[in-house]
Amino acid sequence: MIDFTLGKYKELCQTVQQKYTIYPVYEYLLQKSAGSCLVLRHDVDRNVKNSLSMARMEHDLGIRSTYYFRFPYTFHIEVIRKIHSLGHEIGYHYEVLSKTNGDLEKAISLFAEELQEFRKISPVNTICMHGSPLSKYNNRDLWARYDYHSHGIYGEAFLSFEQTSDDFIYLTDTGRTWSGKRSLRDVMKTRSGNDEPMSLDSTDDLIRWIRYAGVRKLYLTIHPERWSENIGEWLIWSFLDFGMNVGKEFLKWHRS
Repeated sequence: MIDFTLGKYKELCQTVQQKYTIYPVYEYLLQKSAGSCLVLRHDVDRNVKNSLSMARMEHDLGIRSTYYFRFPYTFHIEVIRKIHSLGHEIGYHYEVLSKTNGDLEKAISLFAEELQEFRKISPVNTICMHGSPLSKYNNRDLWARYDYHSHGIYGEAFLSFEQTSDDFIYLTDTGRTWSGKRSLRDVMKTRSGNDEPMSLDSTDDLIRWIRYAGVRKLYLTIHPERWSENIGEWLIWSFLDFGMNVGKEFLKWHRS
């Protein structure tokens, strides 16, 4: 089976169901399970339609996860409502420091405005920074000055896990690989210290690793646009990911 299709994603979901209790971000932060568990998060950066297809598949499998939407780029009200109605958590994928060119006061004001728009549709208890790889600003730096709790936010999808004593392994499909070598900011520093690239290039590699690695706590980040429903979409997103990966390599070189 071709990698990064919804069919392959279903195979991944069925594999993790055999090993882990699966949690959305907010539910895990509330409960802090001591057993084997997997936190499942989706960053909806583009192609909102795929996120709804993925959410329906998870619902049919009995899985609940978290979907973070960007404003206004993936702020599709009906899709958000439908995904929420399927039992999934809705979160805000903020990028306000990038939008305001690093102006902290403008950024926190914009954060409050955009968060309010989300809360007109569904509850929002957790947030997640968007990596904005083309920007020199790291959106997480907003919280060096401000406190997201003052906005009624319980947790941040990176910071809350970096600050916990729980020993998670963090993996993301960023760059069409699970190795971490294509991530500029999509990195989580946990007690496991798993910030070095792993040799998990394909989803089949990841599935085999999950079956045999014996990891107790796993955190997966999935970008729904990457998981195609047909060969036409697959070719388009493969080409776009290739271009983004080339651009990221240039940025790594330029910033080093």
